[in-house]
Formats: sequence, C-alpha cells, structure tokens
Amino acid sequence: MSQSGSTPERLRVAALRNTQPTAFDIRPDETRRAALADELRLLSLKKLRLAGELRPEGRNGWRLEAMLGATVTQPCVVTLAPVTTRIDEPVTRVWRPEESFASLTEGAEIEMSDDESEPLPDVIDLGAVMSEALSLALPLYPHAEGAEAVAGELDAQAAPEPEDERPNPFAALSGLRERMESGEDDGEGGENR
Repeated sequence: MSQSGSTPERLRVAALRNTQPTAFDIRPDETRRAALADELRLLSLKKLRLAGELRPEGRNGWRLEAMLGATVTQPCVVTLAPVTTRIDEPVTRVWRPEESFASLTEGAEIEMSDDESEPLPDVIDLGAVMSEALSLALPLYPHAEGAEAVAGELDAQAAPEPEDERPNPFAALSGLRERMESGEDDGEGGENR
C-alpha cells in the first residue's frame, strides 16, 4: 500500500508517543483498491484516502480522528447502470484499555452506554479502519439518472390486470350474510345441519 509520509498502515500501540499526536495519510495503490472494490462489490474504486491523526486520550487510551475520501462506482439497484459517488466522511474511533471495560458476571444485567470505544489492541490497523469506514459510508441504494422512470414502468408492467385480480373473500361472506338475514332457503333443506 502506498502512503505519503513515513507512517505505516499498522501502528504498534507500544511504539506510539503519548505526548503528541501521530499523523497519518493512507492512500492505497491500485492493486489494493481493486481488491477492496471486489470485496465490497463495487464496479470500481478510483480514489481512496484516509488522513488524520491518532491522539492519546485519558489514561492509555487513543482517539483516531480522520477524513475518509473516496470515489466509488456501484451498479444502480434498478437499471444496473454504473453510478459514481464521491464520499467525504469524518471518521472517529476511540480505543481504551481492556481493564476500563466493566467485567460481566454470568447472568448480570448491563446498561448500554453511548460510549463507542473499543478495547485497545496491540496494533491499530489503519487499513482495517479505512475499509470499515468505507463500507459504512457507501450508498445503500444507488440510483442512476432516470432510474425512477424505469422503476415506474416495471411496476406498471408487474401490476395485475383488473380481470386477473382475485375476488374479495369478504364480498362472498357479505352475500351469505345478506341471504341469511333475508331468510332465504339455501336449498339444503333442514335448519341445523
């Protein structure tokens, strides 16, 4: 993976300086982008960059704040035509030491907090952070220009013809109730069968 600067993609936590931020700028080469595009089922991934810094936070914790930039091409969910999207998303991750997480005993109830911190690994993998952030930022339902018109035509073609529609079962019950209320004989003879 090509990168600007001297920051590697995988950072050993023990080697990080806890007195100052560690800046990074990760720009995957064409081979890595093609592999990631294949993994995420993209038609192409032209540009990809994760740039920011990793800062010490609290006692032995780390905070990553970065910007993810990418240009992706996905198939339209209606027409399968290529749809190109520019993604510019902030990325934040917080890691804390394992001991800062409450240990649970079996059967204990826990309260979910808004804290989205993760256990601190021995190695922070910036490439994995970038891949995860990209997969979360992708449009779920990309639409090509004119896809709404095509979807409308497909809906109209798939709609049943009025004569093909099933009869309403409640209409038959309504007719039966009307006959019973008017006292018409059903032709079966006898009252209670």
